[in-house]
Amino acid sequence: MLFAHDTEVALRGMVALVNTAATLPTDTDDLVTTADLDGFVREWRWTGSRTHDEAELDAVRALRPRLRELWTTDTDGAVQVVNTLLAEAHALPQLVRHDEWSWHLHATPPEAPLATRMAVEAAMAMVDVIRADELGRLGVCAADDCEDVVVDLSKNRSKRYCDSGCGNRTNVAAYRARKASTA
Repeated sequence: MLFAHDTEVALRGMVALVNTAATLPTDTDDLVTTADLDGFVREWRWTGSRTHDEAELDAVRALRPRLRELWTTDTDGAVQVVNTLLAEAHALPQLVRHDEWSWHLHATPPEAPLATRMAVEAAMAMVDVIRADELGRLGVCAADDCEDVVVDLSKNRSKRYCDSGCGNRTNVAAYRARKASTA
């Protein structure tokens, strides 16, 4: 295990949240309605209070480009983003245990707005990434037609593609191109 379990879950959740945004003209936004956000929260098992309204949706949507910046900046830039997110939320890390989770860190109270809790959890995960000098594990999908972000939690640092099938599609295209050139 490279990072603590809660850090890995937070990183995967961050990737999922950032990748809900449309980055290319051919992409669709996956967080358009409050029902979309409800589904995302359910899938990623977010706890704490919710308002289930447009303001909450807008706040979460506005968080996505700020988190995406962590994939496209250097260490100093990532530190600045992380520190800003933590300062804006007045984060106060505390050990907590709930549901099936053992002891882990929360830095916001459960009644904090959803977008604030998401921002702080992302920032806390990035603290671990930056301190371990592992920012190189964050990247953008290697497929020519994809801009989704990727977190590589593999031991051999081999993840190059997002989880949307880009790796398979790229490999099939390369295979077909090789076959066509030999025919």
